[in-house]
Amino acid sequence: MSTPIRFGQLLRDLRVTHGWSLRDLGERIRFNRGYIGKVEQGEKFPDRQFADLADSALEAHGVLIEAWQAEAEDRRESERIGRLLTASVKDSLRLLSAPDEQLLFSEIDQGVRALAVDYLATPPGPMLQSAVELRSEVIRRLRQHHYRPHELADIYVILGRIQGVLAYAALDLGDADGAMVHAAVAWTCAERASDNELRAWVRGTQSLIARFSADYNTALSYVLDGLSRPAPGTGRLRLLCGLAQCRANLGDSKGANAALDQAQREREELDSADSVQGLFTFSEAKQHYYAGSSLIWLPGAADAERAVREAKRAIEMWENETPEARSLDDEALAHVYQATAHLQLGELDATYTALRPVLELPKERQISWIKKRMTRIASMLNAERYRGSSLAKELREEIGSHAA
Repeated sequence: MSTPIRFGQLLRDLRVTHGWSLRDLGERIRFNRGYIGKVEQGEKFPDRQFADLADSALEAHGVLIEAWQAEAEDRRESERIGRLLTASVKDSLRLLSAPDEQLLFSEIDQGVRALAVDYLATPPGPMLQSAVELRSEVIRRLRQHHYRPHELADIYVILGRIQGVLAYAALDLGDADGAMVHAAVAWTCAERASDNELRAWVRGTQSLIARFSADYNTALSYVLDGLSRPAPGTGRLRLLCGLAQCRANLGDSKGANAALDQAQREREELDSADSVQGLFTFSEAKQHYYAGSSLIWLPGAADAERAVREAKRAIEMWENETPEARSLDDEALAHVYQATAHLQLGELDATYTALRPVLELPKERQISWIKKRMTRIASMLNAERYRGSSLAKELREEIGSHAA
């Protein structure tokens, strides 16, 4: 699927095709040339009247108007998600500042379980909306005292999982600070419930958020704290793989590989299941995915070769999973990590092949992680070894269009 040309770029292309300067167009539609320049660069987005006048002057036959309408809709949706992100963080901050409030029970627990599974195949925007609505129901019942004292620990676990979904959605939308606020509330809930399974998951998520922000020492401290206490389910495996990511980003190949090998040994000996599936379980496919995403940060060929194998294995496993267990965003990222490792090995054709499914993703599936990692690939393609390569140039341009 090709990326739609933004309004400003299309405006500039049509103006240049006519051989007009900014002044020429400005005189025809009675807008300042400086303003038109900012529209073309994407610094300003005009009103509908501007689009109508420009479409008529440039004889675009409605093409400019269609581009304006599409971008206006995208901007409205982005603003709506932005407002929702802001409101969700404010609500989490209120929960952090009200430590003595008692929180809530069974039908909501089912809603959280469904949300955790749905997250694997749904863009983060709708998931943010659903989690906010579910949390509002929890708080409404709390204020009306619709719970029994013996339900309190379970209520904290339920709210902690909702906060976990909010943290993931905020991070996938690029708001690391907001994600950390949501995760802090999740940790408070885990502490009050004395639930080691939730504690392990939250520490793994806090480490993930810190890694997103390239704060690997903080990420490492979260992982080590999470590993300091026993936990049922796959939370410990996730923490070990998070440890590998921290070690790799800190340049420790031996430590990264050792953590990944330990995670694999412990998976073979795992004797307990996760309480909730979907977002709250660490599947074997995701374990291979974490391995690939760890080793791409190391310079050695052996690490890159293992990263290719691990990412490939994750993709193969996800392609054969049921819809309830298939994580589409992580599957796309596995392609990015596979491409990165191929590029480290100088395998440009394999890099292009691995990235093809990612470049064809619709806009709503282009989460913040994908944008960050694609930017790194574009930077790597500027290396001296790829100078003069038409394929490298084509791939850089496609990545640039994808980011736009």
